[in-house]
Amino acid sequence: MSSLKPKVATTASGRTVLAAAAADVVLILAFAAIGRDAHHREEPILGVLLTAWPFLAGAAAGWILARVWRGPLSVRRAGIPVWLGSLVGGMLLRTLTGQTVVLPFVIVATLALALFLVGYRLMLAGAVRLRRR
Repeated sequence: MSSLKPKVATTASGRTVLAAAAADVVLILAFAAIGRDAHHREEPILGVLLTAWPFLAGAAAGWILARVWRGPLSVRRAGIPVWLGSLVGGMLLRTLTGQTVVLPFVIVATLALALFLVGYRLMLAGAVRLRRR
């Protein structure tokens, strides 16, 4: 006989949530810094922040919409929503603020943000699986 207990939403530890949020911010800033460096842009600190803010805002929307704090290291529940939020939200905000949005940039951003935001979560999931063996 199956139990009819309702599922209780669990939340990760505050430390884990904070670490995942910090990692997402640092990786999005790294994405912006790498892109700016590749194009030899001026104003390294302010420029990186100006490039990164739409993606950071999109990632924050992904965190909120997907309630990422419940499983911030999950690839499916956190990595994919944060990646898509940063990408779609970032491109929309760039468009709305008159920043460049061209197909090659969208392709590079899609791949780089996936590698960064989903990639570290995949690596952690793999490490956890290895430790369990």
